[in-house]
Amino acid sequence: MEEKNLICINCPMGCMLTVAMEGSEIISVAGNTCRRGDSYARKELTNPTRIVTTTVKVSGGRESMVSVKTKEDIPKGKVLECVRELKDVVAAAPVRIGDVILEDAAKTGVNIVATKNVEAK
Repeated sequence: MEEKNLICINCPMGCMLTVAMEGSEIISVAGNTCRRGDSYARKELTNPTRIVTTTVKVSGGRESMVSVKTKEDIPKGKVLECVRELKDVVAAAPVRIGDVILEDAAKTGVNIVATKNVEAK
């Protein structure tokens, strides 16, 4: 049996988790003070995902950049590919919160959306 140690990031408590595993099977999770810690550990060790946040360029706007994020979490292994796709994206002003900036980022089925308004010049 192998043990893995994680710090839970689901709430401000930051519980130190100890996960007992046999191969790829999770046997137990200890150290969590709430149910979210157990769920986090199981997901992180079997199917880790992340929310991607960054900025993209804006053309014709009062600001030159707009903050964006994935609408949902994506597989951790797709994060770099997602960021690379966003490197050359330019959004046309005006941009509104929730506007889709890029569809199907890194072929994950998840859209990139604006998290800030940018007015046109």
